[in-house]
Amino acid sequence: MSWISDHLLALNGTLVLIAVFLLPALESSVFLGFLIPGETAVVIGGVTAYNGRTALWAVLLVAILGAVIGDGIGYAVGKRWGNTLLARLPQRLVKPASIRQSKELIRRLGGKAVFAGRFAAALRALVPGLCGVSEMPYRTFARWNLLGGAVWATGFVLLGYFAGAGWHQVEHYASVVSWVAVGVAALGVVGLVLLKRRAEKKAETWLDESESENTTRPESSAV
Repeated sequence: MSWISDHLLALNGTLVLIAVFLLPALESSVFLGFLIPGETAVVIGGVTAYNGRTALWAVLLVAILGAVIGDGIGYAVGKRWGNTLLARLPQRLVKPASIRQSKELIRRLGGKAVFAGRFAAALRALVPGLCGVSEMPYRTFARWNLLGGAVWATGFVLLGYFAGAGWHQVEHYASVVSWVAVGVAALGVVGLVLLKRRAEKKAETWLDESESENTTRPESSAV
């Protein structure tokens, strides 16, 4: 990522603002987040504001707009073509059961999934589309998308701004924190799936016991 950061720093102020808008916007709309995390450009935008090459308010504005608009496009793509795209994926890569569980998890968490997914690079590329596929109401998505995008963009812009010349270290820590968030989210999903399976097994056991009791009662009364 260092060469990307170095190239961004070499741009003039206007081009930096364009990059700060585009990279977060393309994360979920075209899944660029799997290759280039959007926070890289956002942090660099904060650094250029520290150096006086861009205005801090302008960097904050374009970063928030890029994050919110990009996820909005991702949601629309997921709602319109998500099921079709998922159905065409090889089952050895994405199992239908995993897709169903992801949809159920999104429905259960609601808007909180939008906010939490904003802070992990891999999830940022997927969550908006999954929200669309899961038919989350747009008002719910939009409200949490705006909140998550504003908090995320402001946080990383200010990180770059206050880090100044030490932005390399901040960029490294931002990447590490992002992947740690992915790990925590994955563990949370596994935990929820295990709890759900345990609850389903208990429900099945209870139903079996109820059915056995119902079948034995007539026999005992007949005797």
